[in-house]
Amino acid sequence: MRVFITRRLHDFAIKELSKRYRVTIHHGEIPIPKKTLIEKIKDTDGLICFPYDKIDNDVLANAKKLRVISTYSVGYDHIDLQQAKKKNIKIGYTPEVLTNATADLTIGLIIDLMRRITEGDRLIRSGDWRQIFGAFDYVGQDMNGKTLGVFGMGRIGQAVAMRANAFGMNVSYYSRTRLAKSQEKKLKIKHVSFLNLLKNSDIITIHAPQNKQTEHLFNMKNFKKMKKSALIINTARGKIINQKDLISALKLKIISGAALDVFEKEPLCTSPLTKMQNVVLAPHIGSSSAQTRAEMARITMQNLVLGLQGKKMIYSVHL
Repeated sequence: MRVFITRRLHDFAIKELSKRYRVTIHHGEIPIPKKTLIEKIKDTDGLICFPYDKIDNDVLANAKKLRVISTYSVGYDHIDLQQAKKKNIKIGYTPEVLTNATADLTIGLIIDLMRRITEGDRLIRSGDWRQIFGAFDYVGQDMNGKTLGVFGMGRIGQAVAMRANAFGMNVSYYSRTRLAKSQEKKLKIKHVSFLNLLKNSDIITIHAPQNKQTEHLFNMKNFKKMKKSALIINTARGKIINQKDLISALKLKIISGAALDVFEKEPLCTSPLTKMQNVVLAPHIGSSSAQTRAEMARITMQNLVLGLQGKKMIYSVHL
């Protein structure tokens, strides 16, 4: 059988796949051009893709032999699930493995934004730190006692809540599905309405999937419901925030700051966000620890092998 991979994966995964299949790896432009993907997928039995590869109806229409898609990601909104279901194509993904790495980054962004670490780094590098700060200069905020509002209480949201507890934060959350009261008690979290989350949180952190309900949910209308001192963190999906509205809300001081690992369009090259001192930017590195990325490669590889063998994947999307 033939397996196509849209960009280089870890060597151990390639080696294992090459023992079993005829493996082709795309080494050109990233993400792979749609025309190239359509051509390569015609005789492919198994596909390994990445979250920025659009596996849409046009691509799948040309997948005459495709049986399995294994995506190197926790999200699968880049795949046309309806068309995949029609063609009886199995889909594997890598959800749980990146929970801790993403939760760690989220807390890191909160600390960075509240204590103005990156802002201070820029100050020193630019040569603008010219005097020792006094009692009222360059002050940040304590995390202890602040209310962290978690939008989406799945695996990553729960991991963030556990970490926030250690900093003495009060954690409230809004999620489409409420957790059991025993789990809420264990995590020391309080379920609130979405409006309550907006109005009463000092920091809001997003950990929900992107869908019709969440796309551009954080827009000017909802920014205006937040505290003027509030901060927003996004390590989930870029389109959950209306980026244009966020820029305006920051400029107009409707909210106080933002820390973002994901954006509406990536990579982010030119944007007013890059000029703002009250914004921390990361280049979509939520899962980017060496250990996590290697484990993602292992699961991606095994999902593909198991799927092509007609066996149950480690993690599969229920179509």
